[in-house]
Amino acid sequence: MDVMPQQGPESRQPPEPPPGDPYALPAEGATAVPPPPPTLRTTLRRAAFGAVAAGVLLAGALVAVDGRESRKPEEPGPVERAEAAATAGSPASLSDLTALIGDRQKWVESHPKDAPSLAVLGSAYVEWARRSGDPAYYARAERALKQSLEARPGERGNGEAWVGLAALANARHDFLAAKRWGESVRKRQPKTWSVYRVLIDAYTGLGDQKAATAATERFGELRKGVPALARTADLYRGQGWREDALATAREAADRAVRPAEKADALHRLGELAWERGEAEEALAQFDAALRTDPGHHASSAGRARALAALERTDEALSAYQSALEKLPRPEYALELGELYASLGLDGDARTQYARLREMVAAAKRAGADESLVLARFEADHGDPDAAVELLRAQWRGQHRSAAVADALGWALHRAGKSEEGLEYARRAADTGVRNASYAYHLGAIQRELGSYGPARRNLEQAVRTNPAFSPLAAPLARDALDALGEPPAGGPGDMRPSPPPAPEPEPKPERKKPEAPAPAPSRTASAPAAPSSPAPSSSRETPGKPEESGSGGAAPVAGSA
Repeated sequence: MDVMPQQGPESRQPPEPPPGDPYALPAEGATAVPPPPPTLRTTLRRAAFGAVAAGVLLAGALVAVDGRESRKPEEPGPVERAEAAATAGSPASLSDLTALIGDRQKWVESHPKDAPSLAVLGSAYVEWARRSGDPAYYARAERALKQSLEARPGERGNGEAWVGLAALANARHDFLAAKRWGESVRKRQPKTWSVYRVLIDAYTGLGDQKAATAATERFGELRKGVPALARTADLYRGQGWREDALATAREAADRAVRPAEKADALHRLGELAWERGEAEEALAQFDAALRTDPGHHASSAGRARALAALERTDEALSAYQSALEKLPRPEYALELGELYASLGLDGDARTQYARLREMVAAAKRAGADESLVLARFEADHGDPDAAVELLRAQWRGQHRSAAVADALGWALHRAGKSEEGLEYARRAADTGVRNASYAYHLGAIQRELGSYGPARRNLEQAVRTNPAFSPLAAPLARDALDALGEPPAGGPGDMRPSPPPAPEPEPKPERKKPEAPAPAPSRTASAPAAPSSPAPSSSRETPGKPEESGSGGAAPVAGSA
């Protein structure tokens, strides 16, 4: 973090010449004549005046010292607070971030070659775009960071500009570029803690859990405290270690001091409660985050989600609208549109879907990729084939996170390619993340393919994990589960061992049989045959994949979930 040196004002008095200075000018005029000695009366009068003056000066000095001791230390300003937060690896409040941006903008206008200040300004622009939902700041960030590298290349020690470019790439969802910038810094400056934050985000976006885990551990070694606890909690959450994630997130919230940092920790606790299906607890945490930092707009969206789960619909609609006004993200427009659709307000839903498309287009113009959200919308409310095309492009670009795998599997299912979609849906679930939506998608695909046992388990998991995970999909998950019915008594049929084959009878010597009488009339035409027992249902094998165990059970009503 660049800190400008502050110098006090120079003394207005000329310096005293040293004794014996040959360049000192001799006294001139009346000052060169020594004064006559003072009289006794004058001496006594001066002594009395000096005593009074000394008393006054001493009293003034005591008052000044007392005033200094009672004065409180000056509180840091918004710029200093933002710098301190960045130095600690914690988020700054939006007001402090605004002050920092204004301060650095003014400075670089007169110091256009100050590489560290330009790097700070570019990184602050990235954070502002992320926290405000305004993608226009991405272009400003790119200009500032490139100007910083022109003033001092990264190879000559300007690693912070490279870290800023990695953060910008992550914000634009270009995780491969973020990985390249971050690894360039790590190679040259392996002890730069800030690079591991961007590498964690890049590896997570690419679905590389092993590398993300290693980067999180290294970040914790270099930057202990709340930032490390927050990142560790996110890692545990992504791997499905729910209890560990909760314990670590609570510790981060307990130790957080700065308002923005505290709000971020409380928001994380709200997200974890939401994923567990505890809507009341989630609402309490999101409310606490907003009380701590009213500018934490993501908590407004989380609050809306929890209110919808509690069937406080009017409040949920208001909270979503507030969140979209302050933080216009396309995923919030999708959630609000689906809430409207669940209430039968199709016109309002279409308005939000159109708004989503506008946001995605604006992000694309700013260099940001919102294909994942657009594909999720297309799969359920638009063109599933277009969703498949978008997500295949993401997969080819090595964006292979659990979210992309789940979305691609579901889009393929909706496009009539359930067997292919099953592979991706399984991959999302195999990451271990506890996500009710992922479990629902996998269960619905398995039900379509006739794997009724696994379908029942995954649909039950979705409803049990979070009964209100989506205003539209959660009722469909319950309907699909009801259609499957209860599993057969004694477990699935294909789990019971098959009886051993009967031994073949030994051949007997032939005997001469008496001539058979004329055959009796066939009973086929006169009496119906006894009904045969229905064959137990069996799952269809996915090509190239072993058949899932426990796939037996009662067949559901025909149709896709």
